[in-house]
Amino acid sequence: MKKFIYSLLAILLIFGATSCHDLEETNIDPNNPAVVSSASLMNGAQKKMMDYIFDNWFSGRQALVYSQYWAQRNYTEEDRYQIRESVNNNYFNVLYTVAGNLQNIEKLNTDPATKVAMAIYGNNENQIAAAKILKVWLMQVMADTWGSIPYSEAFKLKEGVVYAKYDDLTSIYADFIKELDEAIAMINEDEPAFTTGDLIYAGDAAQWKKFGNSLKCKVALRLSKVDTNWKKYIQEAVTSGVFTSNDDNAVFTYLTTDPDQSYFYRGFFVDSRNDFSIAKPFTNLLKGVADNLNGKSHPWVGVTDPRLPIYTTPRGGAYNGIPYGLKSNQMTSAIRNAAPTFYSASNHPVVLEPNFKAPYLTYAEVCFILSEYQNFDQAKYEEGIRASIEYWDGLNVDLLGKAPISAEAIDAYVDAVNNNVNAEAVATQKYIHLYMNGPEAWAEYRRTGYPTTLLFPGEISHVVDGVNLLFEPISDTKGDLPARVKYPTNESTLNGDNFSAAVAKLQDGTNNYYTKMFWDVRTKSNPHPANR
Repeated sequence: MKKFIYSLLAILLIFGATSCHDLEETNIDPNNPAVVSSASLMNGAQKKMMDYIFDNWFSGRQALVYSQYWAQRNYTEEDRYQIRESVNNNYFNVLYTVAGNLQNIEKLNTDPATKVAMAIYGNNENQIAAAKILKVWLMQVMADTWGSIPYSEAFKLKEGVVYAKYDDLTSIYADFIKELDEAIAMINEDEPAFTTGDLIYAGDAAQWKKFGNSLKCKVALRLSKVDTNWKKYIQEAVTSGVFTSNDDNAVFTYLTTDPDQSYFYRGFFVDSRNDFSIAKPFTNLLKGVADNLNGKSHPWVGVTDPRLPIYTTPRGGAYNGIPYGLKSNQMTSAIRNAAPTFYSASNHPVVLEPNFKAPYLTYAEVCFILSEYQNFDQAKYEEGIRASIEYWDGLNVDLLGKAPISAEAIDAYVDAVNNNVNAEAVATQKYIHLYMNGPEAWAEYRRTGYPTTLLFPGEISHVVDGVNLLFEPISDTKGDLPARVKYPTNESTLNGDNFSAAVAKLQDGTNNYYTKMFWDVRTKSNPHPANR
């Protein structure tokens, strides 16, 4: 049944993109609908957003390399901050189309002409709530990528708004909290959110409420350096009910059958491209090794992370990462051959399994959020580590048939990394857990300045025959990781006046990589600002 539903998604999304047309006359026979159903829109939106965010382009060549989880083995231009404009334009457009489909779910369940028919697919208000929650999740990824973007006017084409203004990020984040509060308040846990079409929670409204509250915690934490109300928002969410175990995780489970496999898998084994390896800075963090080339260390030198053999594979009996930030002409066969190759049917990590579970939000993340919220509480910190290891170990066991990590090994690791539970420890363990969730890891680095193991422009990437090869970005990022991605070039022609007004507000009045988000208040003299 799922495969049948998945196969229809491309058609459904086309219909969804045009569903802002007149829906006044919609006596819908559920067995022969005249318009696309809210369930189909939800089904398509859930898959499409993960296909485009957790893939080898938006993540693989942007967020995963910005957060230095992966590095490219051949063409390293994106690692050095040169985006492909065609990709940037395409992803901006597609993600807005998905967000528009979620908005249409709200409209279909609100409009008196359609809401009765849509009730076949679940409680009207629960459907609206689930769509709001998922739209906030998606729009936060977009806002944290590009900065100020069209939001308040983005979905009002039917109301005559053809050229949507770019909202300031401060107002967008305020709307995120407001919309999540509205969604949480309208959920009726005794009624289904969806009777069909929900591939995350199978229509369980109580789970959607937990997801909404947990997402509110994530949104609130992003404000921790700039808004004194952030703890209030989290307290409200905790009181209402957040994730309490890995059973609550919001994930999208792909299938093993073509064409419904994970897009990470498809990038390697369907498109036949061996483009990525795990990056050296991240591998050394997992191995407990310091960066002696640049005088960088981390809290757990000498401690091997039990997630290392889950996240990557050995080569020649050793776990190594590929140097990050080399120029394409410096990436020799010798360097590539010393790093793991994931392009193997029998020796790839679980993240490249076709039925990988792409995460929206996990219990481990909530634990780390609550640890920080409680002034870096040790118990929540330890629970986050355990939840992370159990989550990743569960994938390794279920999808690859590997032997589980022993309770003793987990205990030993937790004991080894709990000596000093502070901002760095919590942020770095969250970073380790967020592997493959590049957009969130990149955003959290910008908020906290951790981990300290990341390679900066001008630092040494690798040494060959005594010669230091430096990380030399193509685009100016003011000596840091990118603070944002440039606005797509298409916006300058399709929405020119509003695009120009948004660019004028950026640092130097240019469409650049270094204008910080309002919640990113790091400076060179204060790279790890305290919470307010």
